[in-house]
Amino acid sequence: MLIRTYSSLWMIGGFVFVVYMGHLYIWAMVVVIQIFMATELFNLLRRSSEEKQLPGFRLLNWHFFFTAMLFTYGRFLSRELVNTVTSDHLLYKLVSGLIKYQMFICYFLYIAGFVWFILTLKKKTYNYQFKQYAWTHMILLTVFAQSSFTVANIFEGMFWFLLPASLIVINDIAAYLFGFFLGRTPLIKLSPKKTWEGFIGASVTTIISAFLLANVMGHFQWLTCPRKDLSTGWLTCDPGSMFKPEHYFLGDWVPQWFPWKEVFLLPVQWHALALGLFASIIAPFGGFFASGFKRAFKIKDFGDSIPGHGGITDRMDCQMVMAVFAYIYHQSFISPHNFSVDTILDQIVRNLTYEEQKSLYQQLGEIFRERQFMQS
Repeated sequence: MLIRTYSSLWMIGGFVFVVYMGHLYIWAMVVVIQIFMATELFNLLRRSSEEKQLPGFRLLNWHFFFTAMLFTYGRFLSRELVNTVTSDHLLYKLVSGLIKYQMFICYFLYIAGFVWFILTLKKKTYNYQFKQYAWTHMILLTVFAQSSFTVANIFEGMFWFLLPASLIVINDIAAYLFGFFLGRTPLIKLSPKKTWEGFIGASVTTIISAFLLANVMGHFQWLTCPRKDLSTGWLTCDPGSMFKPEHYFLGDWVPQWFPWKEVFLLPVQWHALALGLFASIIAPFGGFFASGFKRAFKIKDFGDSIPGHGGITDRMDCQMVMAVFAYIYHQSFISPHNFSVDTILDQIVRNLTYEEQKSLYQQLGEIFRERQFMQS
């Protein structure tokens, strides 16, 4: 317990420091976590006897991993990358070209890996090699793809990364405390130590925490402003209607002795309730899935990267499920669906060459001059 506590304090301190440093550093942290998780999962099915007969075969797993990384982050962060290099004309043209043909480049890299795999097949290791091929793709789909949504959330505003991640931690701690002191009724056979008392107590705590934390975090522009490039400078922006306080008169809803007759709440707090509900009811099933997975492989933990906690994967099972939901919820209910200046600019940068963009700029100038002439 002492080792686990020390590890937790170091992790919390490091996490707070990375959040203070900014979006780019959190992205780097997520990439490091993904590499550790991939390492732990690749090693689960590794057999040294077969590996000796297949020199260089392990590199193929990492080839697919970094190809997936290039494709995923290229799609998520293309706008931020272009905005970072706009001051250098040559670099801007190079980056724009890479983004335009990014899908083809990634597909070519994947096909190269596929051909590489076929050429390395050996008669006595067919079974092992095809298992490894399927295992690698399963890791990319269930681990890498899900955790990559975290990065998309970060650049939409750290609020959409920090709040969901914090709710998972709160739910985990509350479930442990309620289960330790009040737990009597088993919840699920996959995790014998989980109890209904812990589950219900953690759910109530998480939902209340979501409502309160959203109000606290929503007042900091460093957390609410989206990052539109890959710089590390301080952020200021119009927080938008979601983060502007609204007045609510309680009136007859509260008893006479209640000291507050009116409150000011952020609209995003109501959305935070949905995040809290998901973090407490659905996200724990990511942990149950991991428990069943470990039982199938007859292992206690995925690794030993974190003293007292096991592997990185043991701590990230629920976070991955939560990250996907937070992204989908933001895109469905928070992000504007109509065309905006940012959306159109993103399409222009993605699909038009530098010369075409100049031509568009000149044509817009002519349209504005004609309108001014007609108005005068």
